[in-house]
Amino acid sequence: MATQPLATDSNPALCQLIAQQIAASPEQRITFAEFMELALYQPQYGYYATNRGQAGIQRDFFTSPHLGSDFGELLAEQFADLWHQLGCPHPFILVEMGAGQGLLVQDIVHYLHRHQFECFAALEYWIIEKSPALIVAQQQRLRSLTDSWGKLVWHSWEEIPSNSIVGCCFSNELVDALPVHLVEVTEGNLQEVYVALDSKNQIREVIAPLSTRQIEDYFRLIDIDLLSDRYPQPYRTEVNLAALDWLSTVADRLQRGYLLTIDYGYPAHRYYSPTRDQGTLQCYTQHAHHNDPYIAIGQQDITAHVNFTALERQGEQCGLQTIGFTQQGLFLMALGLGERLNALSNPTPDQTVQEILKRRETLHALIDPTGLGNFGVLVQAKGVDPSQSLKGLTVPPLFG
Repeated sequence: MATQPLATDSNPALCQLIAQQIAASPEQRITFAEFMELALYQPQYGYYATNRGQAGIQRDFFTSPHLGSDFGELLAEQFADLWHQLGCPHPFILVEMGAGQGLLVQDIVHYLHRHQFECFAALEYWIIEKSPALIVAQQQRLRSLTDSWGKLVWHSWEEIPSNSIVGCCFSNELVDALPVHLVEVTEGNLQEVYVALDSKNQIREVIAPLSTRQIEDYFRLIDIDLLSDRYPQPYRTEVNLAALDWLSTVADRLQRGYLLTIDYGYPAHRYYSPTRDQGTLQCYTQHAHHNDPYIAIGQQDITAHVNFTALERQGEQCGLQTIGFTQQGLFLMALGLGERLNALSNPTPDQTVQEILKRRETLHALIDPTGLGNFGVLVQAKGVDPSQSLKGLTVPPLFG
């Protein structure tokens, strides 16, 4: 990676904080994970603090909830099914981790109120959000729902006792934004990529020994040997230790119920394919993407694909059982998206042709196999019968 001026197209205050942290580090360098943490989550100047509004995020990328209420409503059908599978507990705690602009909350709660009222009556909805700025934005957006309903609350993991949640914890495009370590295989060694500054205060990368043995443990966990002859050198990729910590925390708080993870990614053998020698790191701004995280610091999103094998293996070590893994398109079809598409063949009298075409386009976008439909859906569980047939994991019907 060529050196980059630290403040080019970047947030100057954030760049100063990064420079200070580098200077204060014993070897005047920080891990890429530390850099990514600051770039995205620094409470005042990080990307999610300064782009907390819906307009700010949508300027750079969109997620399934941005396409309308269908995604949240279909998820609500799955949550009602999970409530029944758990024996209709009261309360039924639904924990959304990383709620973004708070779009899913409204769609899920309103749908359950209209169509699954018994589940709604048992429901408590908890939001766990890392960014203080996003919490403020969510609370502003959801104020009327909070005032009228009273069962929507914000928590931190520290406030939740171990083995206390009976229900479902879920996330949509959360894990891909957790800070990752960058590693590189070169000259027969597995090393780490660090972020430092040169004499002109420009960012430069430093390749040095691993910052923690947990990185080696990670590759043993998923049975991947980057030092084998299969891999070219140099070979660069990512290691998401934060995802393992996150999953361990969720498993600890869950007494009985499910963990539903929706995100883009691969199983380990595809993630660490020898042909993927530059990893999966991507930056998003104004609906374009590139792989240079050192420009527009604080002004662009930084992500890496999810290694679903790591989540499964870590879950097994933490007492979670894998119930199933599927693609978002198949998952939503099993939950009723096909029926919604079929209904467009018999439009109501007040629907215009333009409205019908737009709705069809929106529904297809959610299941597009080259886009959102190819996202992974991982369902894990604790304290339940693993042989249960969940609605979203059944074979979806064909549609016209």
